[in-house]
Amino acid sequence: MKILMFGRGVIAAVYGWALEKAGHEIEFYVRPGRAEQYGDAIDLDLLDARRRLRGRQVTEKWPVRYRETLEPDHDFDLILVSVQHYRFAEAMSFLAPRVGRATVLIFNNLWVEPAAAVEALPADQVIWGFPGAGGGFDGDGVLRAALLPMVFFGTLGGPPTERDQAVRAVFRQAGLRLRETDDFRGWLFVHFIQNAGIHTQSLKLGSLSALGGNPRSVREAILAIRELLPLVEARGVDLRRQRAELRPFTAPTWLTAPVMAWMFGHFPPTRRVGEAHANPEELRAVCRDTLAEARRLKVPVPRLEASERYHG
Repeated sequence: MKILMFGRGVIAAVYGWALEKAGHEIEFYVRPGRAEQYGDAIDLDLLDARRRLRGRQVTEKWPVRYRETLEPDHDFDLILVSVQHYRFAEAMSFLAPRVGRATVLIFNNLWVEPAAAVEALPADQVIWGFPGAGGGFDGDGVLRAALLPMVFFGTLGGPPTERDQAVRAVFRQAGLRLRETDDFRGWLFVHFIQNAGIHTQSLKLGSLSALGGNPRSVREAILAIRELLPLVEARGVDLRRQRAELRPFTAPTWLTAPVMAWMFGHFPPTRRVGEAHANPEELRAVCRDTLAEARRLKVPVPRLEASERYHG
């Protein structure tokens, strides 16, 4: 399959590498002038946990191809979009007249209504997923990241289409396991508030990695997530359909907080994601946007309110 990664962010680079290793043709769309700035390779320092629980270290200079234009008559089979949620509308404006016949995989955090967010695209060409990876580019331009074994796919209701199935096959070929939901809207919103709850503490502590070995702060993050559950219910999410995703946050905190704190600090893939994350604005924006919606809907969220001074 010929695949265009929209942008050269962490997720695009990690999955571009994995999909190319599985035999697919990968290119990156970047803004004019960026190709020369980036050079012809990505320096990878990757912990690949697809087949080993604690991960396999990959260090290589990965040659890549960039393009700075995209015409509607291109021959890409798939366009993968994973950008910061606050830049998603801009990405859609650019892509809408340039999609051609490609399937568009929305592999993205979202807090706006998913169907409305992609209304400019042909509805039958859009599919939904979410990555299991993270990290950041360090000051020397090296991508330090972890690739976890699971990716998430779903629909906004109804069974997967032929396009859905074709893209799922591509990820399975790359050695990834898939988790499915037919309420992907609800899944996205629950995931967003989980991030917001965690970041009430990570911003206070100064980094995601500081949650490692800190069960007291993790407990506060879990309680912040619980306070946010009425907010997603107010947006029409049936939490009964999200039980599996919520279980770590609804179980007794005396049990889950120490386990999660240990994972943040000692489980290599999770620790790598926290240590390598390099975009604090993303964390602040998640909290700001969640708090704005809570105020709009008049849902009390005291722990998120108390963290507002860290939102920037």
